[in-house]
Amino acid sequence: MVQSPQERDEKQRREALASLRELSERDTFATSTLARTARRAADHFAARDAVGQGGETDRIELWGRRIGRGLSLAAFLGLAIYLYVTHFR
Repeated sequence: MVQSPQERDEKQRREALASLRELSERDTFATSTLARTARRAADHFAARDAVGQGGETDRIELWGRRIGRGLSLAAFLGLAIYLYVTHFR
């Protein structure tokens, strides 16, 4: 079956619109990677993974995880500064 030029143009237009719609639903590579990493870090330090069985959250466990993760970040930064000052200066 031979398509007329108008039918072929209409088919290409529909395909292009579908591609544009699909691309608009997704982020670009750089923004999606940066946004995903920032979201994962924020979720990690906010202890959003501290949901127990049945979907209930223990407040003590939640705050314990937040404090522990904050202290580990502070210890990491302190160690990095100490190593920089003692070995690279």
